[in-house]
Amino acid sequence: MGAGADVSQEQAAREVGGSEPSFGRILLKLSGESLMGGRDYGVDPDTVLAIAREVVAVQSAGTELAIVVGAGNFYRGLEAAADGMDRATADYAGMLATLLNALALQDALERLGVVTRVQSAITVSEVAEPYIRRRAIRHLEKGRIVLFAAGTGNPFFTTDTAAALRALEIGAEAILMAKNGVEGVYDGDPRVDPDARFLPELTHLEAIERGLKVMDTTALSLCMENGLPIFVFELAEGNIRRVAAGERVGSIVRTKKEE
Repeated sequence: MGAGADVSQEQAAREVGGSEPSFGRILLKLSGESLMGGRDYGVDPDTVLAIAREVVAVQSAGTELAIVVGAGNFYRGLEAAADGMDRATADYAGMLATLLNALALQDALERLGVVTRVQSAITVSEVAEPYIRRRAIRHLEKGRIVLFAAGTGNPFFTTDTAAALRALEIGAEAILMAKNGVEGVYDGDPRVDPDARFLPELTHLEAIERGLKVMDTTALSLCMENGLPIFVFELAEGNIRRVAAGERVGSIVRTKKEE
């Protein structure tokens, strides 16, 4: 189906398939690269629409859903800083890039019939609401999908940290991290190390101590301190819905609470 086609929310849900929800409220973390499709940079409309269909299926099953999108398809603050740009300036540019991605995803979701709201951590009142925690929660309760843009609004923090922070603020039960071309968490980079071992389950502390690229250390620490599980899986057709429905797909990073 082309990117310009309009379909109903119910039709999108049927196409992906419905399942009983495992979570009441989740936060989905998408990398900017996940929106590129086969392009070298930017946004591929068909890819964005495919992701939007999965999101609609999850929401239609009864799960409240918020989303944080990265900016790697447009801009990376740390890499720009390494090339000589002031790090704070580079990070602010990256925040604006996340807003571009949020607007693209909002457009695809609304063409599928879902009411969405983009909330930005920096002021861009013409295109997005300011981030207000209580308003975000109210949107979710009303059945709207909320996209959090511009990270935390502060330089030197990644969108991983923004995802952890927003998930905790809205009372999400889990973070779902969809990865490009990687089935979950490995003890090395499977794209360069053929002997890298898949890890179906590990703790937040293990991820931090072993330097595994699940999320950055700040984000992992936030999740560990607050007992927030992270589900890491490949961004393949149906996987967002499967994880949201409770199927074991990919890796789980969690710290069991002491009895």
